[in-house]
Amino acid sequence: MAFAGILTDADITAALAACQAADSFNHKTFFAKVGLSGKTQAEVKKAFDVIDQDRSGFIEEDELKLFLQNFSATARALTDGETKTFLKAGDSDGDGKIGIDEFAVMVKQ
Repeated sequence: MAFAGILTDADITAALAACQAADSFNHKTFFAKVGLSGKTQAEVKKAFDVIDQDRSGFIEEDELKLFLQNFSATARALTDGETKTFLKAGDSDGDGKIGIDEFAVMVKQ
């Protein structure tokens, strides 16, 4: 598993179960349930690296849409509305993507 050593399988399962229904994803709730909110800066960076699929140094909208699938291959894709809300919440500089510093702030909120 990509998050081995960072997150527990039980926390991942619980967090995914809480947002199975379309339009039920909330990043603050998810980060708390999955256990990322309490992680160190280095662990948050490792999680960011897993989510940054194309290794661009940013999490773009297409990567956010498939965000839950980083935690489980069988997880659903986020809806367009969830994706846009998630991006807006994290993109503090308005460049249309989320960098590591923005991600770290979002995880700790």
